Amino acid sequence: MFIGLLLLPQPGNTQDAMLTNIIVTNTRDDLLVYLTVKNAFPRDIEQTIQSGVPATFSYYINLYKVRNFWPDSEITEIDITHTIKYDNLKKEYIVTRSWEGNRTISVRSYQEAKKLMTEIDSLAIVSLAQLEKSKQYQIRAKAKLSKLTLPFYLHYVLFFVSLWDFETDWYTVDFIY
Repeated sequence: MFIGLLLLPQPGNTQDAMLTNIIVTNTRDDLLVYLTVKNAFPRDIEQTIQSGVPATFSYYINLYKVRNFWPDSEITEIDITHTIKYDNLKKEYIVTRSWEGNRTISVRSYQEAKKLMTEIDSLAIVSLAQLEKSKQYQIRAKAKLSKLTLPFYLHYVLFFVSLWDFETDWYTVDFIY
């Protein structure tokens, strides 16, 4: 069994969204990834979500086999989404995570909803049967707040929404299976 962990230094601007705590590990059958997005909820995003506008985070995770003197070989590319929407009538947050079968999770705490939105835990990337022992691999991961699709009449009221798109840099974890 192996565990890969990437601890990243803090950038100068601590308000920029970034991936942290990226862990690559395995079960008996699968390669797993854990990660967290930090600084994903600036005040203007919080206020817009509180007003009932849904927000979607997209995660892009790629697995490559590292090859010397040749371009790396892509083994898999996974795109997943997390969506949050606040229900003003029920006073709860509804979070949907695509990699969990798009089931909805309802929570009353904004902190708990943020945690559900910004964490990926135990995401199966690929079956270990697809990997060769003693070979070098690389996981590349990135997160992005998707542009909102607002009802037409809200484009005039919420024209500032396009200003709060974020996208992290690509982060990589190298490991040998």
